[in-house]
Amino acid sequence: MHRLLAPLLACLLPFAAQAECRGSNVFASLPAAEQAAIRTATDAAPYAQGLLWQATRGNEKIILLGTYHFADPRHDAIMARVTPLIDTATTLLVEAGPTEEAALMADLAKDPALIVAQSGPTLPEALTEAEWQLLSQAMTARGMPAFMVAKMRPWYVTMLLAIPPCAMADQAELAANGLDQRVMGYAGEKGLPILGLEPHDTVLTLFNDMPAAEQLGMIRQALTTEPQAEDYSATLADSYFAEDARLIWELSRHMALKMPGYTPEQAARDFDGMEDVLMTARNRAWIPVLESAAAKGPVFAAFGALHLSGETGVLALLAADGFTLERLPL
Repeated sequence: MHRLLAPLLACLLPFAAQAECRGSNVFASLPAAEQAAIRTATDAAPYAQGLLWQATRGNEKIILLGTYHFADPRHDAIMARVTPLIDTATTLLVEAGPTEEAALMADLAKDPALIVAQSGPTLPEALTEAEWQLLSQAMTARGMPAFMVAKMRPWYVTMLLAIPPCAMADQAELAANGLDQRVMGYAGEKGLPILGLEPHDTVLTLFNDMPAAEQLGMIRQALTTEPQAEDYSATLADSYFAEDARLIWELSRHMALKMPGYTPEQAARDFDGMEDVLMTARNRAWIPVLESAAAKGPVFAAFGALHLSGETGVLALLAADGFTLERLPL
């Protein structure tokens, strides 16, 4: 899944933060024919563009905002646009609300084995010497010496690789200024109930249930594009603020096909697996939560932007349940 993990996790999981990184747009640097192919694939997905939507069914109303979990000054304009909409809601639904975040922190403090393996081969043992040296250099650049990384679970290391070195120093401070956190902060000030769309340990379970070989493959493939970490970070931001987040998915699929030894069949399997685990299964589980809340009053829902689009995206699933969808100007 190579550097796919960087943009996808950024849109799908509330774990990282963006600093003042400098990078070039990967999509813009591609030949025109490749850009056209990616654009065609992007536009073929239902609800491919747009970050702010309204879903209505009878008296039920849900405002949906696709978020970017990293801090960015451009969130100021988005907040100015959505705060009046939040004011009309009776409930805010997010991937992980304050209760879920507290429970997750408690679990991690109580059980370090969730991210640090207590048995089995260490990463230096599981990877080749050359791979381990590349990983050591990448993590050292992020301020983490190799001995700290050796026993970390591979999926967690891949998540750290998804954060460019330029973003690591201020990660804790900047995480508080991602769009999800800003929306929750505003809702909290207004006394609006904030509820989670899923149990607090959902993401940990998803990754820890993944076979070790697949997790190691994620590290290997992330390392192949490590020199372009800032470029992918810049591309992600450009696409999101152009309300074109689906482009990241199709760009990642396209770039995977260029990897040495990575066949179209492998790429299809990886992307289908990623979509099933991180998107489709979670999207389907969220629909009853959204509908139950909407039955009690207007809802504002904010979650990673990639959950909106696609045949099994939240918008398509709501439409299949009889909701009328309207894209709102952002």
